[in-house]
Amino acid sequence: MGFVIITALVTLLALFATISSLKNKNLLGVLFAGGSLAVFGWFTVMTVLHSGYPGGH
Repeated sequence: MGFVIITALVTLLALFATISSLKNKNLLGVLFAGGSLAVFGWFTVMTVLHSGYPGGH
């Protein structure tokens, strides 16, 4: 359950960073923040689907 919470928080921060980089027209920032958003968002979704929320067996 802790992993889901941590990855969800990182996903939200990456979303905020992507939006901020788009507003500032920072292409490299959009690239890295968008990549982080994709990776951590994928981890969050797949962990919830695989382990359930909260982590049921």
